[in-house]
Amino acid sequence: MASGAMISSGLFVLPGIAYAKAGPAVILSYLFASILIVPSALSQAELATAMPRAGGTYFYVERSLGSIWGLFGGLANWFSVALKSAFAIVGMAALIEVVLHEVFGVQIVQWHLKVFGVVCCLGFMAVNIVSVKHTSKFQIWLVGILLALLGFFVALGGGQTQAVLFKGFLDKGWFAIFATAGLVFVSFGGLTHVASITEEVKNPGRNLPLGMILAWAVVAFFYVAAIAVTVGLVEGEELSQSLMPISLAAGKYLGAAGFALLSLAAIAAFITTANGGLLAASRYPMAMSRDQLFPSVLGRISERFATPHLSILLTGAFMISAIAFLDLEVLVKTASTLMLILFILVNISVIIMRESRIQSYRPKFKSPLYPYIHILVILAYGALIVDMGWVPLSITAGFIVLSAAWYGFYVRRRVSRASAVMHIVERVTARELKTVTLENELRDILLERDDVIEDRFDRLIRDCHILDLKGKKDAEEVFQDVSKILAERLQSNEYVLFEKFLHREAEGGTVVQPGFAIPHIIVDGEHQFDVLLVRARDGITFRGASDPVRIMFVLAGSRDERNYHLRALMAIAQIAQEKDFEQRWLTARDTETLRNLVLLSTRKRDTNP
Repeated sequence: MASGAMISSGLFVLPGIAYAKAGPAVILSYLFASILIVPSALSQAELATAMPRAGGTYFYVERSLGSIWGLFGGLANWFSVALKSAFAIVGMAALIEVVLHEVFGVQIVQWHLKVFGVVCCLGFMAVNIVSVKHTSKFQIWLVGILLALLGFFVALGGGQTQAVLFKGFLDKGWFAIFATAGLVFVSFGGLTHVASITEEVKNPGRNLPLGMILAWAVVAFFYVAAIAVTVGLVEGEELSQSLMPISLAAGKYLGAAGFALLSLAAIAAFITTANGGLLAASRYPMAMSRDQLFPSVLGRISERFATPHLSILLTGAFMISAIAFLDLEVLVKTASTLMLILFILVNISVIIMRESRIQSYRPKFKSPLYPYIHILVILAYGALIVDMGWVPLSITAGFIVLSAAWYGFYVRRRVSRASAVMHIVERVTARELKTVTLENELRDILLERDDVIEDRFDRLIRDCHILDLKGKKDAEEVFQDVSKILAERLQSNEYVLFEKFLHREAEGGTVVQPGFAIPHIIVDGEHQFDVLLVRARDGITFRGASDPVRIMFVLAGSRDERNYHLRALMAIAQIAQEKDFEQRWLTARDTETLRNLVLLSTRKRDTNP
């Protein structure tokens, strides 16, 4: 999916336009663009493995920066991906027209191409509605054919290049090279679109980063190699005016057969882009409807095909309506500008999520060199955006205004989620903002991601009482508070429970390791069992213990639950042995974070009845 989304107009159409701006050094422009996408791809992979949900960039930006920026991110992503896919269909139709005219001498009128584009779009919509699995199989075959044809082109064309055509390599200057890198940046944008279908990827923690990295390596090589061969085969003046540069280059050393063969590769590329783009774009309205940013009807899933059919239909209709209104260079610059802004937001999201210190933010993959590479690439993207010109910037500003208007008109009354930014605000200002919604949502996402089947201990923890004590305490003082709480929950006498705790402590200390205690007692009755958690940052003094206790798991169960009593102790032992458990326990922001810390433990679940 990632490879197919990248190899299309960026390779088969844009090199001619880019050559006119940068000359032979367009090769460097593509190389720099491929390097610039890497930090964002790694950031996207981190966010996707932590939050494998439909919507990709939209979901991460909304959860980290808030609903209004999430709304802008979702609309901009949907717009750029859908229009890129629509352009791929138009490009395919135009390419077919040229091939039919050049090879077979057949002349096609303009409205025939429009009809052809609409029919193709309807076909892609049908494939996407039927199944993601079928879509991906279709994509794999097309990408395989495409890469084979490009390999053939590079291998044969490499030996035919003429050194004289590289003369004046840097005549346009480095500024033109970097500005052109911004223009062709859209060529690599498809790399991150695959994150929008993370929810439907098996084992996303492994497969998503690996797939993205491999796709980048393969596609970056083919982009740079194919464009270097093209520059070395086609005269500069001819190349700068061509909208079929790769096919033109193939025709130079293979004649009409080479032209037709690479045109076939271009058609395959346009099909993969249109198909994969529709798949990715259709997930944005679905994800936004789930979060009440769009009407809920767009989030409906087909009972028969298990795909978001209404979202696919809306996206397809948008693409069909856009097919007749495409201006190539302005479209490409606008798409690149939107993508650059979105990638800035993605890198900011990584910084926000990490600095929020939300304990349920646990990506399977972490982008390296944090935060230096993220800050550097944000500045680099900002510089590229400035070079895009006022038209793309005006359209982008229009999107921001549209997002703000829709937020005020529709979203504000329906959404009250707290973003990760609020966690940072709370940490900095030390205010009790009680923003636990995001943390609990991330917890549930992680449990689903890791296929965790909750056992009885998890259910007890979800319902248990948690004491978060301030100041130094004595063990007897804490046992009084614990007994009062458990007495109400177990329908028992608090004084009896208090005596049991004191008696149990006198029999043998319940401090199992420095700073960690597990007081446990047997209570009257049948089928009674409860857990209570205690955090004491300043410590609880236990007689006979040299270190103050800061972590306490209290167990109370009837005699018939003694077997489960031992199972609960085993669960606690596994939790206590997790890496950095004590540090996470002491730095947790509130009682709900403590609860999530235990629920997200990687212990072996006891799923036996």
